[in-house]
Amino acid sequence: MKSILFIVTLLFTTYLSAQELNCQVNVQSNPALDISTTEKEILSELEQAVFEIMNNTSWTKDEFAVEERINCVFQISITEVLGNGSFKASVQVQATRPVYNTTYNTTLLNFLDEDVQFTFRRGAKIVYSDNQFTDNLSSVMAFYAYYIIGLDGDSFAMKGGDPYLKKAQDIVLLAQSSMIPGWRADERGRRNRYWLIENTMQELFNPLRECFYDYHRKGLDNMYSDQNLARTEIQSALQKLLAVNSSRPGSVTVLNFLNAKRQELSGIYKDADRKQQVDVVNMLKRLDPTNASKYQEILQ
Repeated sequence: MKSILFIVTLLFTTYLSAQELNCQVNVQSNPALDISTTEKEILSELEQAVFEIMNNTSWTKDEFAVEERINCVFQISITEVLGNGSFKASVQVQATRPVYNTTYNTTLLNFLDEDVQFTFRRGAKIVYSDNQFTDNLSSVMAFYAYYIIGLDGDSFAMKGGDPYLKKAQDIVLLAQSSMIPGWRADERGRRNRYWLIENTMQELFNPLRECFYDYHRKGLDNMYSDQNLARTEIQSALQKLLAVNSSRPGSVTVLNFLNAKRQELSGIYKDADRKQQVDVVNMLKRLDPTNASKYQEILQ
């Protein structure tokens, strides 16, 4: 009897202590690159090592049931082989979360990081050490793990992702001393890890985080019960982005949010009344003028 109770307790504990992420990983190389057989084997091991750190690390002290794990995808594309196990790559990071009472999953993050440099050799493991910078690859993986968990938290509670986003911010601060690209404010463009977390955490961007919560909890999660009310809530959430866009036009976080939601918004408002469609389209064009023609499709 005691043995049975022990097994049940063990299973229940395992069920509750499952890691936070359910991460799919794919590593590929540019076909134009001359990849040796040894390097191909290294990249195969890299794929498994990234899979293991993302899925087997307990990133938080929270309890996640298996079905609560956050679905995400890491698409690592090797762009240059530097030799001696060193590589340059771009990483496409995607994360989703389920919409309440539906089988639909909404995109939380869809970000292309084009400036990832790292060293990885055969037989190596990727191990992240909290509160210190040991190597770039583990820090990049940890940064996105915490950023994804933070966005997921923000989508369920107002600023619910704060503890995890602050961890991502700490990783950026520690990594800056390495002088490796992707971590600093003074780099070309503003689409790196520094600006991603800076825009998220700065007080000026509070309306974006409010929008993130309202969009998901007051909007999407109520689509099953009252679509008209949900559309109105989503419209109100999007309006909060106007203040941010006025102060920081073209910010990476606002554009990244709209990139993740662009196709979804078309589906949400395709059956809305004409006035609401026009109002939403005009607002989206102001926020993201580069993709104005895509938003115009809502009216067609």
